[in-house]
Amino acid sequence: MKLFCPVLLSGKYFPTKCARREVKSGQNVSPPLEWTDVPPEVKSFALSIVDRHPHANNWLHWFVLNIPGTLREIKERASGIREAMPAGALEIRNSFGDIGYGGPQPPRGSGAHQYECTIYALSVEDVPLGPFSTLEECLAKIKPHILATATTAGTFEQ
Repeated sequence: MKLFCPVLLSGKYFPTKCARREVKSGQNVSPPLEWTDVPPEVKSFALSIVDRHPHANNWLHWFVLNIPGTLREIKERASGIREAMPAGALEIRNSFGDIGYGGPQPPRGSGAHQYECTIYALSVEDVPLGPFSTLEECLAKIKPHILATATTAGTFEQ
């Protein structure tokens, strides 16, 4: 599988519009993500965006479960808009404590943070978790059903 994020500037930097509103010019716009070369037996997808910087300690910015296996993208600004998210998809609470996408907001002076975007192709249609599940619970629940994964990353710094 391959994962693409069309808004990454120069192919590697998240634009400020994707940052949280607390960041100057941030709009908390969830990025568009597209994936290709999917295993034929896929039934659904899960999606995560995690900050892997040591200061962040695997800070969860977005986790989506139960994305239908027929889809190959999530559109820009989809998070939090029922009509824009794929039917049946479930957004999980992020590390900020909100349901859905929470954009980059690295502490000033902590350097560039790498935001790892991962799509998981799953062999099941439905992962029975609720919106208040943790990143660890989500990963443990999908692990036995992962057919393939793809990752891309973007950087952001203030």
